[in-house]
Amino acid sequence: MTRSPSRSGAALDPRLTSALADIPVVASVVGTQPVRQFLTAPAKLCIVASLTVGQLPQVLPALGRAGKTVFVNVDSSPGLAQDRGALEFIKSMGAHGVVSTRLSLAEKGRPLGLLTMMKVFVTDRSNLRRSMDAVSRGAPDLVEVMPAPVIARMSPQSQRAMSPSVAAGFVESPADVALALALGSVAAATSDPRLWNLRRDQLPPVPPAALKRPTAPPQE
Repeated sequence: MTRSPSRSGAALDPRLTSALADIPVVASVVGTQPVRQFLTAPAKLCIVASLTVGQLPQVLPALGRAGKTVFVNVDSSPGLAQDRGALEFIKSMGAHGVVSTRLSLAEKGRPLGLLTMMKVFVTDRSNLRRSMDAVSRGAPDLVEVMPAPVIARMSPQSQRAMSPSVAAGFVESPADVALALALGSVAAATSDPRLWNLRRDQLPPVPPAALKRPTAPPQE
């Protein structure tokens, strides 16, 4: 398959392009309680988290039968080891991808045919540089950037280095999703099920002032 460019310029896997075509929202499904609601939601792509290793065989096949594209956050799955065997296990259960803050998990997942998403927390500029370096070395399919409001503080150069990005954390409204996309992210992630129905043609306009980025300091 041919990868298509995201708005930020980085290639996006065709499976992700298809999953985000209508609903540019990644559902954060934390625990088992929201699973039933997500099964009937229009959103196609999700990150499951806080599921025990014993719950994964019940949840992952059900999501697969519903046509969902599923990433598993292996950093928050109690009982799930962070090694190749664990990745083979979740793939056999129907997972399409893996999420982790660890570069090594992305490197182990790719040869297995799993999509990879690196989760980065940007807390200051030195942390941003380390994150950019890790993303460069890991070359994940997606970069989950937290918190979402920090994307508006990043220079275009930094954002290109962190793409294709998914804005996550403090995504609470259609306006938050629209702003994330306008700033170049390919999607926004949220645990709010009201946003799992948000179609692209329902996104509100973004005020031009919201797109104005601060001037980057000389050292960035």
